[in-house]
Amino acid sequence: MAQLNNKIDFAVIFSVTNANPNGDPLNGNRPRINIDGTGELSDVCLKRKIRDRLQDAGQKIFVQSDDRKIDGYKSLRDRAEKELDAAVVKDSEKLYKAACEKWVDVRAFGQLFAYKADKGDGVSVGIRGPVSIHSAESIGMVNVTSTQITKSVSGEGDGKKKASDTMGLKHRVDYGLYVFKGAMNPQLATRTGFSEADAESIKSILPKLFENDASSARPEGSMEVLRVYWWKHNCPSGQYSSAKVHRSLRIEPIKADPRKQEDFSIQIDDLPGLVPEVIEGF
Repeated sequence: MAQLNNKIDFAVIFSVTNANPNGDPLNGNRPRINIDGTGELSDVCLKRKIRDRLQDAGQKIFVQSDDRKIDGYKSLRDRAEKELDAAVVKDSEKLYKAACEKWVDVRAFGQLFAYKADKGDGVSVGIRGPVSIHSAESIGMVNVTSTQITKSVSGEGDGKKKASDTMGLKHRVDYGLYVFKGAMNPQLATRTGFSEADAESIKSILPKLFENDASSARPEGSMEVLRVYWWKHNCPSGQYSSAKVHRSLRIEPIKADPRKQEDFSIQIDDLPGLVPEVIEGF
């Protein structure tokens, strides 16, 4: 596969309508909110969705979610030891190379493999991936609505009584326009073998990041990728810094209470010699 020779920056704009995009387990699973009231999705959440979409596309994934396992392994250690030869697992250099060759998420995002050597000394193989992703943040503050819910049956007696543990809350973001940004580093890609084809695979699944991702908290159609911006530089180090490229995307609300994409102004500042490819949502 052709080596990744050009730095890549990207940005994804998506909407959330009456859904909980990323619950916070330390806050009653309410949608994640920053101190200033803006909504947030963690980078871990976004990488999970990228891994799932790559898996849907037939790619081999090392960090599989419990409800999407296709090989039956009970842990990451189990998967590594049974998918790779025993001699490879005990050799850090061979493990590094074999893991990157086998799993696209390892060569993209990196991974830590921690083992004990035969003589009892700790052995850790750290793989630093070339693909970095920021947390997603909403444009402006989001409004969170909490709804009281009850279970349909009590599980005792004739079903007419409701115990206190049958009550609960369900939370949602009424509407929010979110954006997350990322980059692909050719220097790190040479170490993991991340290729042009791998970059194109990620590019192809970003417009449909939330397809096949429905749940009770995120009903089908409640989260939608609206637009992807893809900047491909003309050299490995990049014509501009990622910070400058990401800042060139400017999104501002043009209404006091925005409820749809048209209620926002989306503009791209001109960067001479670097024009983004714009991909509309799926």
